[in-house]
Amino acid sequence: MDYASIINPEEARREIAQLIDHTLLKPEASPADIIRLCEEAKEYQFAAVCVNPAFVELGANCLYGSKVALATVIGFPLGANTMEIKAAEVTQAIDRGATELDMVINIGHLKAGDLEYVEDDIHAVVDAASGNLVKVIIETALLSDEEKRTACRLALKAGAHFVKTSTGFSKAGATVEDVRLMRAEVGDDLGVKASGGIRSFADAMKMVAAGANRLGTSAGVQIVMESKTV
Repeated sequence: MDYASIINPEEARREIAQLIDHTLLKPEASPADIIRLCEEAKEYQFAAVCVNPAFVELGANCLYGSKVALATVIGFPLGANTMEIKAAEVTQAIDRGATELDMVINIGHLKAGDLEYVEDDIHAVVDAASGNLVKVIIETALLSDEEKRTACRLALKAGAHFVKTSTGFSKAGATVEDVRLMRAEVGDDLGVKASGGIRSFADAMKMVAAGANRLGTSAGVQIVMESKTV
């Protein structure tokens, strides 16, 4: 199934688990927590797990032989690392088993209007990813609507595969309005990942209806269980 085309609520209800990036990025997460996250992802057949870079190798070992992808974060959570450091993070993550990279843009440069820098920053990650999936976190809570549209266009120009709303570590997470705006800007050319504050099946369905085809959440198990009772 092509999940980039899913916006139909009934279809999403049937396939909701396969839209979820089962996520644990808290600084206090332990190796045991990551193992549990991966076991849940395999049991519920989530699209991916998303962990901090220090846990990529552990996640890869836990997910070995499964269909669950392994995502990690790049330049997280501020996006203020240099593009060379972000590219190095990508190379190391892939070497250790990551197959999806969720990078944070340089928000300060975007807000300053230095669009060439922002595009180059994304492009450095895309190049280092060597064909692996790149999701560009634009941190919508810190941007005006026009800045959100600009960030989406830059992600598309730089060759990314998804735009993503939020880190979950800023002032606010995903909103239906932001997902709708991002989907309108990228059309069918990029995926849209809603992330941050998605805690229930109702939340998830609102994001899917607005145009999201990936959901970043630490509440994946709860969402799937709620979907079976609706």
